[in-house]
Amino acid sequence: MRKSYKYRLFTSNSQETALDNMLNSARFLYNCALEQRIVCWKQWRKSINYYDQANTLKEIRKFNDGIANLNFSASQDVLRRLDKAFQAFFRRIKTGDTPGFPRFKGRDRFDSITFPAYGDGIKLKNGKIYIQNIGNVRIKLHRDIEGIVKTVTLRRTNDKWYACFSCEVESKPLPISNKTVGIDVGLSSFATLSTGEKIANPRFFKTDEFRLIKAQRRLSKKIKGTPGRIKQRKKVSRIHEKIANRRNDFAHKLSRYLVNVFQIISFEKLNITDMMSNHTKIFGHKLNKSISDVAWNQFTNYTTYKAECAGRAVVFVNPRNTSKTCSRCGQLVEKKLSDRVHSCSCGLVLDRDHNAAINILSLGLKTLGLPLEAVCFS
Repeated sequence: MRKSYKYRLFTSNSQETALDNMLNSARFLYNCALEQRIVCWKQWRKSINYYDQANTLKEIRKFNDGIANLNFSASQDVLRRLDKAFQAFFRRIKTGDTPGFPRFKGRDRFDSITFPAYGDGIKLKNGKIYIQNIGNVRIKLHRDIEGIVKTVTLRRTNDKWYACFSCEVESKPLPISNKTVGIDVGLSSFATLSTGEKIANPRFFKTDEFRLIKAQRRLSKKIKGTPGRIKQRKKVSRIHEKIANRRNDFAHKLSRYLVNVFQIISFEKLNITDMMSNHTKIFGHKLNKSISDVAWNQFTNYTTYKAECAGRAVVFVNPRNTSKTCSRCGQLVEKKLSDRVHSCSCGLVLDRDHNAAINILSLGLKTLGLPLEAVCFS
């Protein structure tokens, strides 16, 4: 399986300038290749693909020093990236989705270069990372790289550079556990486990929302193109970055805890896009901002890949009626979103989310063809 490792780079001024120039050259190649496809279609109704453009890459490098200094394999990857954008465009047309034609990339919309073969233009050397035409750059190797390095991506985020190593690693199964869990994600609590444990919602965006609003208001008052606006835009971007980093750290730690403890983990298969369509309300408030803040997809994705590496099982079940079904007798009990307690005629009175989590676990075990666990009710 593939696993990525991300490390911070510490560049000198000259190295940072060289990295920026390399990224600009890659962006220029991407935009030129996109323009070539558009012109060929408009003038001759001819559709060209990756191979047509890759065959002319050597000729292009003769006339542009920036592209010539860019690693050849990395240049090919830029063309592959454009080709993937067109493939996705045509796929969306066929499925009836909003097409979204590939767009030209400005400086803020092209932030990475991928070296598709480790050792070809980039490699670790004596505790530093060697980059073709740039030299040895300091790198913070805060943990060991495991497995075989396949690709390396250099990424610029808020004027900071990172190296991301994609490695082929062998799975390391954990000792088999006899514990299983169903998880009901929510907003009042981030998650409720079938064990009855509740994980508090950290609300990272809401915590820093006031700071972000103030920063964005100051940004809106700055004149476009001025140094003051550029500086303020970086401040806004850093606030977003800190929110994302805290959310990312929370999801990693919680998913690691679940994978370490439970052998089988069952989630609802939620359609987040529909839930954020502004039609769902509770107490008169729209939920799209809150749903975006909790990032359920990120959490379930992290849990899934960690489980795969650890030899655990993650199963997704149909969320239909998991909150309404009584986990003891199976009877449907109608509820509003504001009803937080499940009360059934069979005598079961339980927290609504806890009841749903038990149902999710039962459905997950049933999907895997395993016997249902005995659940004790208080």
